[in-house]
Amino acid sequence: NGSGKSNILDSICFVLGITNMSTVRASNLLDLIYKRGQAGVTRASVTIVFDNSDVSKAPVGYEAMPEVSVTRQIALNGTSKYLICGHRSTQDNVQRLFQSVGLNINNPNFLIMQGKITKVLNMRPQEILSMIEEAAGTSMFEEKKGKAVKTMAKKEKRLEEIQSLLKEEIVPKLDKLRDERRVFLEFQKKASELERILKLIVAYDWTKAEASKEKGLAVVEEKVRELKNAVDARGRMEGEVKRMENDAKEIEKRREKELAKGGKRQALIDQQNELAREHSKVIAQVDISNGNVKEEESKIKELEASAKELTAQRQSKLDSSTKSSEAYEALKATYDVSVSSLEASENLLQTLVTGISSSSEDASAGFMGQLAATKATASNAKTEAEKAKTRIKSLEKELSVKEPKAKKASSEGTGLVGELEDAKKEVTVLEGKLGKLGWNEEVGEALRTRKEEVEKVVRKLLEDRDVIKSGLAALEFEYTKPYPQFDDTKVKGLIANLITLDAASLPAATALEVCAGGRLWNVVVEDENVGSDLLKKGNLRKRVTIIPLNKITPQLADKNRMAAVKKLSKETELALSLVGSDAEVSKAMEYVFGNTLICPDAKTANLVTFNQQVKMRSVTLDGDVYDPSGTLSGGSKSSGGGVLIKVQKLKKVEAELREKKEELRKVEKEWDDARGKMNAWNQAKKAVDLKKHEVTLLEERVKESNATRIIAEVDALKTTIAELQQTEKDAKAKEKAAHEECKRIEKEMDEFKNNRGSKLDEIKAKIKSQKAEVAKHTSGVKTLQREVQTAKLELDQLDADIASGGVELAEARTHLAKTKESLAKLNGEVTTMGKELKSIEAKIAEETKMLTSFTTELNELDAAIKRKQQELADGEIQVDKLEAEIDRLKKESKGAAEFVSKLEAKHTWIQDEKLTFGKENSPYNFNGFNMKDVKEKCAVLEEEQNGMRKKVNPKVLSMIDSVEKKEKELMGMYRQVLKDKTKIEETVAKLDSYKKDALEACWKKVDVEFGNIFAELLPGNFCKLQPPEGWEITQGLEVKVRLGQVWKASLTELSGGQRSLIALSLILSLLHIKPAPMYILDEVDAALDLSHTENIGRLFKNRFGGSQFIVVSLKDGLFSNANVLFRTKFRDGTSLVERTTQRSNSALYNKENEGAGGRNRGKGRVSRPNPNASLLSNTTANSTMANITIESQ
Repeated sequence: NGSGKSNILDSICFVLGITNMSTVRASNLLDLIYKRGQAGVTRASVTIVFDNSDVSKAPVGYEAMPEVSVTRQIALNGTSKYLICGHRSTQDNVQRLFQSVGLNINNPNFLIMQGKITKVLNMRPQEILSMIEEAAGTSMFEEKKGKAVKTMAKKEKRLEEIQSLLKEEIVPKLDKLRDERRVFLEFQKKASELERILKLIVAYDWTKAEASKEKGLAVVEEKVRELKNAVDARGRMEGEVKRMENDAKEIEKRREKELAKGGKRQALIDQQNELAREHSKVIAQVDISNGNVKEEESKIKELEASAKELTAQRQSKLDSSTKSSEAYEALKATYDVSVSSLEASENLLQTLVTGISSSSEDASAGFMGQLAATKATASNAKTEAEKAKTRIKSLEKELSVKEPKAKKASSEGTGLVGELEDAKKEVTVLEGKLGKLGWNEEVGEALRTRKEEVEKVVRKLLEDRDVIKSGLAALEFEYTKPYPQFDDTKVKGLIANLITLDAASLPAATALEVCAGGRLWNVVVEDENVGSDLLKKGNLRKRVTIIPLNKITPQLADKNRMAAVKKLSKETELALSLVGSDAEVSKAMEYVFGNTLICPDAKTANLVTFNQQVKMRSVTLDGDVYDPSGTLSGGSKSSGGGVLIKVQKLKKVEAELREKKEELRKVEKEWDDARGKMNAWNQAKKAVDLKKHEVTLLEERVKESNATRIIAEVDALKTTIAELQQTEKDAKAKEKAAHEECKRIEKEMDEFKNNRGSKLDEIKAKIKSQKAEVAKHTSGVKTLQREVQTAKLELDQLDADIASGGVELAEARTHLAKTKESLAKLNGEVTTMGKELKSIEAKIAEETKMLTSFTTELNELDAAIKRKQQELADGEIQVDKLEAEIDRLKKESKGAAEFVSKLEAKHTWIQDEKLTFGKENSPYNFNGFNMKDVKEKCAVLEEEQNGMRKKVNPKVLSMIDSVEKKEKELMGMYRQVLKDKTKIEETVAKLDSYKKDALEACWKKVDVEFGNIFAELLPGNFCKLQPPEGWEITQGLEVKVRLGQVWKASLTELSGGQRSLIALSLILSLLHIKPAPMYILDEVDAALDLSHTENIGRLFKNRFGGSQFIVVSLKDGLFSNANVLFRTKFRDGTSLVERTTQRSNSALYNKENEGAGGRNRGKGRVSRPNPNASLLSNTTANSTMANITIESQ
């Protein structure tokens, strides 16, 4: 150990161009120079020579060379120099040279150093998979994929750069330039249009002025002629008026003469006036009488209704009284019987005990007296029955005579009675229908009263609203719609009308008016277009200021200022907080009230306004204004004082009016809905009244007929007979009861004689029960007696009221008859007086007719004079007008001529193009245009041009071309980069697919070789590579070992030598799958015994015939299988190498053995042995020094 064997391996790796310095145990290339140059050595160099005699295996381009030498030098400055066959080359060329013969210098399995076996044993499944990937050559895919991913990242970054450049610079700039280009083109278009319209207007004005000038001269001449004619006509009319006035004077004289002849007409007129006064008096009396008749008729109706109601009440009370009387009589009879029975029992008891009766009226008391009284009762009842029977016979005889007459009369009066019955049935049917209508007079009257009350309130509110509005005429804003589709909701109204004040804010009304000032009368609209339409086409009656909501910028007091205000005075409020309004006009309220404070007094206003933290305008409740600039105003209230108060009153009244109108609408709807019921009810009521009247008439007719009288007598007889029959029946029953009572008394007499004591006790018990019964009936009799007496008194009172009402009704009917009689007389007088008046009027007309001719003639002359005078005045006016018109026309003609001259001087093109003005098919054809609209359009275009002139960029067309070109280039680059990125992504996907296929194929081969090699190294055993349970091959691989017939769960169950064999088997299986021309192994058999080492040597010799192994070993098991043996020694601080060749059938080796003898030192070279192995050892065996040179300079 320590003789330098591994240094020789490091030298070989260095010259081959390995890049992983950790593999050659050097952290830096300068470590390879002796003492890093401190001993005067400035560089290190290694040369390796390869046998290239086999042309089939020679590198491309080196087929003609028998040997190939590669040299690498490293200097102190860190630069490396490569030489191939003595010629300068690069590291890439050296690597390509080795790769062309299948030698990958950077393959981790090319060089297996000390400790590599241990590392393999401790590898995780992912690391074992990486070894398979390296063997499969998929690292090339990974390298290409890595490059592709890097390229794709660069493409992605380039895409982001292009997108960022487009988004942040090009697109915004291009959008801005396109907007500017659009504005510029629009400006140019409008400029051309404006120039065309201006020329059209100028041409129109020139044409109109030229025509006006020419027309004015002609009109002046015409007007002068008219003036002359008017003056002549005025002279003629003055003469005619004088002649007419003279004629009128002559006629008036003749009329006066005729009137002076007599006063007959005047007397007739006086008589007519007197008679007319009398006629008027009589007509007034007729009207009064008509009113009295209506009042009396109304009074009679009320009395009749009252009488009807009293009669109904009496009938009801009578029925109730009758029931009470009947109940009283029945109870009284029971009571009397009970009392009589009690008295009889007491008398009987006293008589039986003492022998003396207690009643003076009962002479024969006791059982004997009772027996005599009962027999007397039976006798009286029998007599009464006999009388009734006799009376019945007499009445039946009379009935037999009258009943045939009644039947005959009944047949004769059947029609009238049937008609009465039918009429009563109809009344019943009509009353049923009337009840089903669900209406009555009380409901209708209540609804009518409610309607009149609501109408009265509405009228009162309308009057109040009109009174308040009359004081707010300045707040009226009237306009006409600028166009038919104009939306009135976009006009919000005056500020004053939009404000709402609650009760707490009313004391600040004056301050708010002063705060708003003239803005109270500003009109709020939705936007400036609405305001423009109103000003231009709204026909406004007065000047107004319009506030467009989308244009105003409110200045609202900030929170810090208001916080400072609240610290100074809690009673001070922002004006905006005191006013209410709809949300849609809140911006206008902020504009008017958003930056002014309302203070309770002047002291507070002074304190707040001039505070450094506030500095806001303030208004006191009295209307004094404090401005932070230092100005104060006040002393008298604003001229508009009280406006807001009136507006609030008006809003309150209008709110009440809306509410009452809604209530009236509901009442009217209810009234309209009920009108049908009312009409139906009135018609049904009228039909019922008529039918009842018909029934009354029929009843009177029936009562007055003879048939009815006879039928009534027969009915009376039948009723009397029935009553007598009942009386007879009752008498017989009474007689029977008396006989039974006699028997009872006689029985009791017999019992008394036989058992006196018990009978007395029985009588006493009977008396006791009879007293209890009498006491029980006493209270009931008294109560019913009081009710009967009360009902009798009430009936008497109702009878008195009915009698009084009847008298009053009779008097009213009498008075009505007298009033109607008086009215008839007055109507006769009116008729007579009317005839007399007509007669007098005819006489007056005859007298007047004579004077009418004079009056008519005078009136006609007066009318003619007035007409002439009016014509004369009109002529004077006409003359004045003509003179003024002539002066005006002369001025207009002169002004038109001057205007034409100015236009021609200002616009020189008029002289060249004036002949085309107004011509068809020319630019100046006025017929196709409304010149008023054209001028309005011209004004709008000029205003737009003036506004756009500052915004126009005249260089935009040239600027936008370069930017669009740059955008086009960037978009082309973007598309190309995006296309390249897509191709790279497709390539990566293909590489992943190729990698997986290659990996799976390699794994299968390695798995087979792995098992075979392990079985060869350790016969009777087997191992394999497979993914862990639940994994895929692309996730990792693990080693599974079978010793004998048992599969081991883990490698930890194996010995150290077995594990080393497994690791070595895996490495050799990987080398065998993709063999390289040369491998370097450093003490891979360190953990193996001699037998296993010898097996490894045989394995190299038998399985790797196409590769050269340079193996470092300390064991004889490998020496015996090596073709060439290198022995290293360390002597006097220097490593010595001796080369010994084994026997071989190869002619190359024989030649080599013949030419190499003894020990050599200094520069040397090693011919490429083929095949098998060379071995470096520190054994003492005799060997020949190899021609490998390791030098330091």
